[in-house]
Parts: sequence; structure tokens; C-alpha cells
Amino acid sequence: MLKMRKALFLDRDGIINEDRKYPYRSQDIVFIPAIFNVCKVALQKGYILVVTTNQAGIAKGLFTEQDVQSLHAWMSDQFSEKGIKITKFYYCPFHKNGIVEQYKRDSDFRKPKPGMYIQAARELNIDLSESVMIGDKQSDRIELPNLKCYIIKSQYSPDNFDFESLDQVTAIL
Repeated sequence: MLKMRKALFLDRDGIINEDRKYPYRSQDIVFIPAIFNVCKVALQKGYILVVTTNQAGIAKGLFTEQDVQSLHAWMSDQFSEKGIKITKFYYCPFHKNGIVEQYKRDSDFRKPKPGMYIQAARELNIDLSESVMIGDKQSDRIELPNLKCYIIKSQYSPDNFDFESLDQVTAIL
């Protein structure tokens, strides 16, 4: 039997890169400098890195799934150049208020629902009780009682956060 792995789940916008309005091209991305050290520490401590992100811009017609996939491939390459392997990116293209019909719906994959995490656990052999989620919004507190979720102080969580800054995350890994 394969030994189960632990994952550091990372929200994308606000944790990996600055949260600018619906970024979907490489030129839109400004990495948060502390993310690279957090990822290196996590890898040294035996975590795999998994990105989980709501991408309502797809449902809202602002960009396509292909745009998101291309951006994630580029981001993965940027991390690889720093010796950091992101195991997989998961994204939710759905939003109940979308204008693109095929994506206009509620979904168990939209955070805080646990769909992306359950799928990742299944596909990547992850023990969710040994894993950690880092985000910057209350919707990053995933509806899974055994997954530890921490919020970094941001414009979305000025009063309800676990850490002042991303570089403090290494203490709990």
C-alpha cells in the first residue's frame, strides 16, 4: 500500500501572487516574495504543493479555461526555475452568477466546498488530516473538519485571520 502524502494547499490569488482583479495572463502576475520560501520549507518537511483556486472569471466570461491552464503552466515553470515543484493546480470555473451558461451553477468544487480537496486527495493519495490549507479569505476555510485551514491577513480578512503575513506560515509546517 502506498504511504499517504501530506499536502500544503495554497490559494492562488492573494497567497501565491498579488490579488489583482481577475489575473489570467503572465503579465498580470506579481508573485508574493515570501511564497517561494514557504514552498521550499514545505517541500523540505515532506509536503507536496497543490494549488486550489476559485476562478469565477471563467463563468463571468472574462477569460477561458485555456487561459487559466496556460497561466498555471507558466506559473509552474516559474516555480520550477527556483527548484520548487508544484504537484498540481486545481481550479473551479463555476459561479452561480456567471454569464457563460456551461459554468453558471453552484458547485461542490467552489471553495469553501471541499470538492477540489476530495479530488486531490483521491488523485494524489493525500491524507487530508495531515495537510494544511493557506488562504486569504474566509472562503479558504474549507468545509472539511480534518483539514487545517489558516488565513493570512488581507483586505478580505482584516479582523479574522491566523497569521499577519505569509512568512509566518513556516512555523506550523
